[in-house]
Amino acid sequence: MQATWTKIRERLLKTVGKNNFTTWIDPLAVGPVEDGISTLFVPTNFFGNYVSQNFADLILHEMQSEDDKITRLKFAVNRSEKTARPDAPQPRAQAAAPAPASPPANAPLNTAPLDARFSFDNFVVGKPNELAHAAARRVAEGGPVTFNPLFLYGGVGLGKTHLMHAIAQELQIRKPELNVLYLSAEQFMYRFVQALRDRKMMDFKEIFRSVDVLMVDDVQFIAGKDSTQEEFFHTFNALVDQNKQIIISADRAPGEIKDLEDRVKSRLQCGLVVDLHPTDYELRLGILQSKVETQQKNYPGLEVEAGVLEFLAHRITTNVRVLEGALTRLFAFASLVGREINMDLTQDCLADVLRASERKISVEEIQRKVSEHYNIRLSDMVGPKRLRSYARPRQVAMYLCKKMTSRSLPEIGRRFGGRDHTTVMHGVKRIEELKQNDAQIAEDLELLRRALEA
Repeated sequence: MQATWTKIRERLLKTVGKNNFTTWIDPLAVGPVEDGISTLFVPTNFFGNYVSQNFADLILHEMQSEDDKITRLKFAVNRSEKTARPDAPQPRAQAAAPAPASPPANAPLNTAPLDARFSFDNFVVGKPNELAHAAARRVAEGGPVTFNPLFLYGGVGLGKTHLMHAIAQELQIRKPELNVLYLSAEQFMYRFVQALRDRKMMDFKEIFRSVDVLMVDDVQFIAGKDSTQEEFFHTFNALVDQNKQIIISADRAPGEIKDLEDRVKSRLQCGLVVDLHPTDYELRLGILQSKVETQQKNYPGLEVEAGVLEFLAHRITTNVRVLEGALTRLFAFASLVGREINMDLTQDCLADVLRASERKISVEEIQRKVSEHYNIRLSDMVGPKRLRSYARPRQVAMYLCKKMTSRSLPEIGRRFGGRDHTTVMHGVKRIEELKQNDAQIAEDLELLRRALEA
């Protein structure tokens, strides 16, 4: 079986790649085959569970190509302290060892590469992120710990990673003597698994618990990984006991991360938990205005026509990365075709982005928002009553349905108590006229539109 396993290993190396092979396949040792069950020895139960979940089907397929009597795999912990692989070749004198695919588990840890663009100077502050920004600034001062940990959470593209990089870079400038470690939760798990595999857990513990500031990005990644969570919990406690600062980011609040142990959730919630809310119109416009200055340095002479930034801030509401990417694309396109950045160019260049960013707003959602805004019952707004206090909100809702959905006039009429399409047309026309002369109506429409697009 040893010769067969050697051939299988060669094929697996080509299939899974060098890094995966070095980390997950190379430590496996082939054992006996009994009753169609092939035993593979692994360093730890955790290691065996991971390989079973991620590589077992591939390994079994390769084994069956050599011996079709093999029907399944069994992973067993190898208790031998002398060798992790019975089939490993004995070292020869003066033989050059192959370069490791990754650093050993006890290698000194360096912070993950930091992006110079993600500084506090480049972070646009608005209402949705002002608390997160203030908390990040306080931690970055490197003074006495006031809240530990600082837990930042929010959806994609709302600024979590930007703030994490900004904190790390500010600390390096203000407190160069501090040992600041910034890494992803995936990197933490990877180093932990290496330490288990190489039987160097004491080295791992010593390195991680000697840092002054530990920053872990995307901590939701360790959810469901019991052994990694346990080690993270103990590392967390050891650092807090030493009054060392911990900064964590995730895509949701600690209590909402599925498969995260209760004791880990409790620990993460014991400091300051800050939500980065979805961006509002003002913040998106501020971000665009700040990025235009950067783009104009790359493309001197290119100006943005009035109204374009406002249009983009209204239309692209998904996240900041999409917004910034759209602006970069717009400047590059205008430069290449030699045209000015106006509304026509914007709609031509960003047609796909604008389509993808268009949120599907329902008639029911508009009706609910309008009735809440005017403090009337939904049944009265769609009902037969013609009182002005109901008729005007009804016309506003019809107008917004026409402007913000793809529904036809007859469809909108049916949703408003079975009204005729001419009634809807009249209501839309009336609001069009009023918003030109009635400041209150214009303000109501703007507030409602923002609330619906948020």
